[in-house]
Amino acid sequence: MSNKSILIVEDEQVLRESLAELFAGEGYEVLQAANGRIARDLVLGRGVDVVLTDVRMPEMDGISLLEHLRQIVPETPVIVLTAYATVDSAVEAMRKGASDYVLKPVQLDEMLLRIDRALHVKELVHNRRVITEQLAQTSTFHNLVGKSASMAKLFEMVRKLSGVKSNVLVIGESGTGKELFARALHYNGPLRTKPFVAVNCGSIPATLIESELFGYRRGAFTGAIRDKIGYFEAANGGTLFLDELSTLPMAVQSSLLRVLEERVVVPVGDTQPRPIDVRIVSASNKDLDRMVAAGEFREDLLFRLNVVRLLLPPLRQRKEDIPLLVEHFLRKYTDQMGKHVPGVTNGAMRSLLNHEWRGNVRELENVIERAVIFADDRPISVQDLPFASENASDDVGEELKEALREFERQHIIATLRRHNYDKTEAAKYLSIGISSLYRKLDELEISKDLEEEDRRKNMNGQG
Repeated sequence: MSNKSILIVEDEQVLRESLAELFAGEGYEVLQAANGRIARDLVLGRGVDVVLTDVRMPEMDGISLLEHLRQIVPETPVIVLTAYATVDSAVEAMRKGASDYVLKPVQLDEMLLRIDRALHVKELVHNRRVITEQLAQTSTFHNLVGKSASMAKLFEMVRKLSGVKSNVLVIGESGTGKELFARALHYNGPLRTKPFVAVNCGSIPATLIESELFGYRRGAFTGAIRDKIGYFEAANGGTLFLDELSTLPMAVQSSLLRVLEERVVVPVGDTQPRPIDVRIVSASNKDLDRMVAAGEFREDLLFRLNVVRLLLPPLRQRKEDIPLLVEHFLRKYTDQMGKHVPGVTNGAMRSLLNHEWRGNVRELENVIERAVIFADDRPISVQDLPFASENASDDVGEELKEALREFERQHIIATLRRHNYDKTEAAKYLSIGISSLYRKLDELEISKDLEEEDRRKNMNGQG
């Protein structure tokens, strides 16, 4: 017996009451309305699980009601019922969001099947949305996406560093998301309401970088027709992100060191120091320690900037994060382009998992953006990927299975740690039974004594 509610909207009283009797006999809570206006007001006052509506009715017809319901209760399935069977009316109803379309005279057994199917689809959609939101909450952090052990460790470091104003040095290959980490450090802490200023040092000519960083006075050089504040003053009170730090000329490195030591800037052409209070997050894709040894970077400046160092792993070292990143970028670009691309094929995912990703996350984002352009209303296939071979297939491979297994394993481990190893709470969060969780621990070779193992690792690491 069902405990779901159904609203019947039909101006023919005999048919409406017959349907109401049928559905009540099947265990549904039944509500009735003689036209669309009454139905709309009723839905505004209380929720229902499914709506069955006629098309031709006085005051507000079924198509108008459908448009209202899509706005006020978008997840509620609406089945349109009509004796006026034309292709145009069927297409219009489905285009406006009807979940099904049934013709009179009504076949009662068929109608029950249609209702049951609509409710089943609604439940699937709801569950998928809840799972997606849970994954998003546990695997994203200020636009950073990842479930791998290395990313979980970085997320925790960012949380701790966000509450202090210590300088941070972010090291990683191009495309690993260094600026995203800098923004996460800024916007996750008390400085979030203050300025965040990002500077790509490598894009500024060496002759201009000092005036861009520290500002200048009018007449300081040819073309300086007015006073201009530099990036340091623009970021005052907040965070200054210096990307491609290794490109700074030695003379500018000396000026930067003086600013960090004295906490003041002197604009080019000026003599008056101006106090500044700025947190520096710097980034480099070069080995700065090696540059120091080669005499190409000041060691004392590196000490100042490198209070805490974040090492970002390349994407090829955290491939278990690729399915999450693909989902993240799919949502981003389907929303931007107004397209419907329902995921990727198994073959495409296998190709994505096997690719080297020399351009890291930035390359993956570009690949997904390109694929969304060409994959209209169908999953992304191997043919949509610029690096997929002509012989690539969409069959499930062992590599994909292993990657998905590892993803599930890391998700469960992270959930256990997040809930202080309480298996009952973790099972609730994962929407599975406690017995199912124990079965997963066995299948995925996750120790039931994870808390004790983590504690021992931490002690060994501290020792």
